[in-house]
Amino acid sequence: MGLRPAKCYRKLERPYTRQSKSKPRKSYVKGVPYPKIHRFEIGAKDKKFGIKMFLLSKKPVQIRHNALEAARMAVTKQLSKLVGENNYFVKILVYPHHVLRENPLATGAGADRFQTGMRKSFGRPIGMAARVRSNQKLIEIRVPENFEAMGKRALKVAASKFPTPCHIVSEKLEN
Repeated sequence: MGLRPAKCYRKLERPYTRQSKSKPRKSYVKGVPYPKIHRFEIGAKDKKFGIKMFLLSKKPVQIRHNALEAARMAVTKQLSKLVGENNYFVKILVYPHHVLRENPLATGAGADRFQTGMRKSFGRPIGMAARVRSNQKLIEIRVPENFEAMGKRALKVAASKFPTPCHIVSEKLEN
């Protein structure tokens, strides 16, 4: 079964996805998949930079883990191409905690025999999502002052991977 579009999961609803490692009996959701995004900090972490830029969401939304990974890959690729390999630092500021579930509906001949419909509709876990508020920081990048335009361009590419409109805020760092 393929991946459903992001519009199926982007709306914020009441979370009902308790998962517990210490008391697994109290978990509502069993068999939670691991998120696709593993690295949250990329680049020269200890280096001093001139400008810090943030990508902020404009609306409250859920962002799936594969969208976070796609944005991370896009911003890293853009910055390494435009700025240089060790001339930037990227940090993903949100983590996908929320479990996404899907109630699979069978199609085809004879599907009505084994389908339960909405009777047991809790659904199976299919992925993870980060629950984001409006004006919450999603991505932080740090670049030298002369590469500010390139940093904005990289964040604009990353913003196209998210299911919400985003805006960019930059601030100068004092060394």
